[in-house]
Amino acid sequence: MSRIGRMPVAVPEGVNVEIKGTHVSVKGPKGELSHTFPSGMLISFESDQILVQRPTDNRIDRSMHGMTRALINNMVVGVSSGYEKILEVNGVGYRAEVNGANLVLYVGYSHPVVIEPPQGISFEVDTRTRQIKVQGHDKQMVGQIAADIRKVRPPEPYKGKGIRYINEVVRRKAGKAGKV
Repeated sequence: MSRIGRMPVAVPEGVNVEIKGTHVSVKGPKGELSHTFPSGMLISFESDQILVQRPTDNRIDRSMHGMTRALINNMVVGVSSGYEKILEVNGVGYRAEVNGANLVLYVGYSHPVVIEPPQGISFEVDTRTRQIKVQGHDKQMVGQIAADIRKVRPPEPYKGKGIRYINEVVRRKAGKAGKV
């Protein structure tokens, strides 16, 4: 039995869950998410808990059991408290700012890079610490937008300049040894 799949998903106050077969809709203070899961998974809502059960013990059902429960948990946590990823801008002259809802990056190119957030995503920039916060209620979308921002100027291994996650460790290289 899947250790993650058999755990119930606790539904906090203020979160409404609607289950129609394998289609789950979750609405909370941060937003609304819905997803249709693979047929065969038995999803039920009982006493402020969501339970996921698998119909058989074959390989596909076993692999979908834990994933279905994890996705439902991510939906519930997202609409109740939300998700955020923090990125850091390193480099002389590199900076980020918020212009309206858009994120504007000045990272060594001849032009500023403007990133428009999709619906449900917001940006915050702390100019003192040069940190970018990507916030939203959809965990997958927050991670994807943060990865797209990092891709604009990934950290390079010689000086460490670029955009990185706050807890990311960049392996540094020595560079040229110099003339003897």
